[in-house]
Amino acid sequence: MPECSKRRFFRAGTLWLCLSAISAALVLLPVLALALQAAQGSEGLWSHLLATTLPVAFIDTIILLTGVGILVAILGTSSAWLVTAYDFRGRKFLEWALLLPLAVPTYIIAYAYLDILHPIGPAQSALRAILGYTSPREFRLPDIRSMTGCILLLGFVLYPYVYIPTRAMFLTQSSSLIDAARTLGVTRNAIFWRVALPMARPAIAVGISLALMETLNDIGAAEFLGIRTLTVSIYTTWITRSDLPGAAQIALALLLIVVILVSLERWARRKQRFASSAKRSQNFAPYKVSPLSGAGLFIAGLFPILIGFAFPATYLVIEAWKRMRFAGISPRLYDEIVTTITLATSATIVTLIVGLIVAYTMRLRPGHASQWFFRFSTMGYAAPGTVIAIGVLIVTGSIDRMISNLALSWLNIPVSLFLLGSGAALIYAYLVRFLAISAGSIEAGFNRIPVTYDQASRTLGETATGTFRLIHLPLSKTALSAAALLVFVDCVKELPATLLLRSLNVETLATHLYGEAARGTYEEASIAALAIVAIGILPVIVLSRIGRRL
Repeated sequence: MPECSKRRFFRAGTLWLCLSAISAALVLLPVLALALQAAQGSEGLWSHLLATTLPVAFIDTIILLTGVGILVAILGTSSAWLVTAYDFRGRKFLEWALLLPLAVPTYIIAYAYLDILHPIGPAQSALRAILGYTSPREFRLPDIRSMTGCILLLGFVLYPYVYIPTRAMFLTQSSSLIDAARTLGVTRNAIFWRVALPMARPAIAVGISLALMETLNDIGAAEFLGIRTLTVSIYTTWITRSDLPGAAQIALALLLIVVILVSLERWARRKQRFASSAKRSQNFAPYKVSPLSGAGLFIAGLFPILIGFAFPATYLVIEAWKRMRFAGISPRLYDEIVTTITLATSATIVTLIVGLIVAYTMRLRPGHASQWFFRFSTMGYAAPGTVIAIGVLIVTGSIDRMISNLALSWLNIPVSLFLLGSGAALIYAYLVRFLAISAGSIEAGFNRIPVTYDQASRTLGETATGTFRLIHLPLSKTALSAAALLVFVDCVKELPATLLLRSLNVETLATHLYGEAARGTYEEASIAALAIVAIGILPVIVLSRIGRRL
């Protein structure tokens, strides 16, 4: 390569590295602002919280995480083994249908089951009719508003986070290991406990950690079901007490729990490399079962789908149809759909651009600097939306005050809430929260492109930016499309950050649903909930297509 081309390529690489550093700073800034705000203290807060709120919130959070972790591990692992180890009629359907609960946000399943399992709701009314009772005073089920109800509902929605990586691990396990175990006289059930499960533990740990982080991010389901977690305490401290430093302090405590979860997940994955040799062997073949046994297995696999998706989705369809027949679709709902799509689309475009910068810098300038910038850029996904929202509020609020002071002193024009009032703060929160999805998906797409393409481009005198535009972008369309879809759907479903950072008098589908459910007017929110679930099915389709290629 000519010397001038080398210098030009190096300068372009330095520019990309600087852009990656700016991207990492955008993600780190809310966390640093959160720490600075927390350091200011809040007079009388901790004595009040320690006496009234924190002990209950901390204990409830730990109990909820423990219960959800156990339930998703059982449901996800058993479902993955069911569709991998056994061959029966309906197995192909279960393989993708077990992903469907991912389409239902946790706050929607709580909203749906609160009405379904209400003492005068359809489920209990039908059960009393069957048993011959006429009044809820004579017979009623335990209240769904409880810790047990919250654990069950969250577990049946979040188990796919364990199902996806665990099934992938089972599919890539070598059949020679299973054959060796059978030769030694190990039964098929014992093979699961002594061979398959120990090898899949890292994948199970990854899935559990993701499910627990989603549990920590939840605010709607926990509040609807009467569980006061740390996340709910952050929200009430900020909104009810108007105490931002106190909310920041609780948020940092919650962030510490997230760091512990991530550290435990990485510790569990430390030996995952020992399973890589299985990819060079014949994959594990499922065992053909009798029709009767196959019917039993199909029913067992169908159970979490019914609880986590079919029942609430059917309820939403029925209630939405009743609402439309009675009063049609509210004009306000059209505005909320436009607002939701506009915010999600804007955030998706920004997140994709920044994700491209971070991922391509890793490709262009591999080294410690680009790796650390990538890690810092993707750390926002591990933080709950409430924590991100508080940090973004502090940053954008400071910028708004600076813009207002400058506009007043230079132009004598009062400008208030430039970022917070325009929706820019919410888009920034989406960027920080979901940049990991964008950067991770795009990096995976770049990794499929041979390095020789880059070398050939350099030999022909093309710049780093030109190589990115002419080679990497066209060859990464699939990864870009998948990343855009996942980010868009997550922005539509995100409740905590949207609830806290939306502009005044602005409603999205998620906040509309939250408000109606909080007021108990479930029929008013059914159409919005159904729209969110319909949008949420899109990534399930993508994941099911990927699963078929495993």
